[in-house]
Amino acid sequence: MEYQIMKADMAQDDEKHYLGHVTFTLAGHQSQYEITLFSKNGKEWDYSLNFAGDSGIEEEFLKADELLEEDDDLFDALVDAALDSMKQ
Repeated sequence: MEYQIMKADMAQDDEKHYLGHVTFTLAGHQSQYEITLFSKNGKEWDYSLNFAGDSGIEEEFLKADELLEEDDDLFDALVDAALDSMKQ
């Protein structure tokens, strides 16, 4: 799936847990999405997907969430973008 990352950030809290956000688009989707990423160790990630800005088409949102579950390359690219933002 073709995607474009609009912005990404990641930070560690006092307990060294990771919390990040990535705003991105998917080819053929009208809305931008924001994924919130959380990890206690930087290896196993929990996430929450939301529309970035106004709500969009629910069917597209469900498809985006399904893609994140099934497409490891897409999910890893979003995590990497957030992690890379820490190095800057």
